[in-house]
Amino acid sequence: MSEDTLPLSRLVSVDRLPGRGEVVRVEASEAEREALARAFKLPAIHALLGEFRVSGDAKRAGVTGTVRGRVVQTCVVTLEPFEAEIVEEVDVDFAPASEPTTEEEAALREIDPPDEIIDGKIDLGALTAEFLALGLDPYPRKPGVDFDPVIEDEEVSPFDKLKDLKGPKGGG
Repeated sequence: MSEDTLPLSRLVSVDRLPGRGEVVRVEASEAEREALARAFKLPAIHALLGEFRVSGDAKRAGVTGTVRGRVVQTCVVTLEPFEAEIVEEVDVDFAPASEPTTEEEAALREIDPPDEIIDGKIDLGALTAEFLALGLDPYPRKPGVDFDPVIEDEEVSPFDKLKDLKGPKGGG
């Protein structure tokens, strides 16, 4: 999925945010959910909702909230589809692309760099899709399914075979 073809995009201008912040709700349409399901190789996404509080300004913005989704995944054990609920907490900082001014700021950006504010906007749709992807189990199992590995008979050692041929100890 390239930046030019994001299936879910909701741009918010950070330079026009009220002082107390703004509550933004991102709900994916059926077409957007289908496109995301294809992109994430899922059988289906039945629901996808991001609820965010955006605060800050054009120099620094923060987004907190929750992404909730109801998806269909394929069990890695049985290969059967099953529904899974995704709930991910969001807490992300945004800043324009710029060079850090102090050594301390450079060290902080290296540890947890802020996402980019591009042309005064942040994309809460892309953020919703990103956190849905982060919440997906990479090895999903249908509830109640356990993986019981197939244990093949242990190979009999040549010494065990010799012991059987020799017979019981002391008898001979």
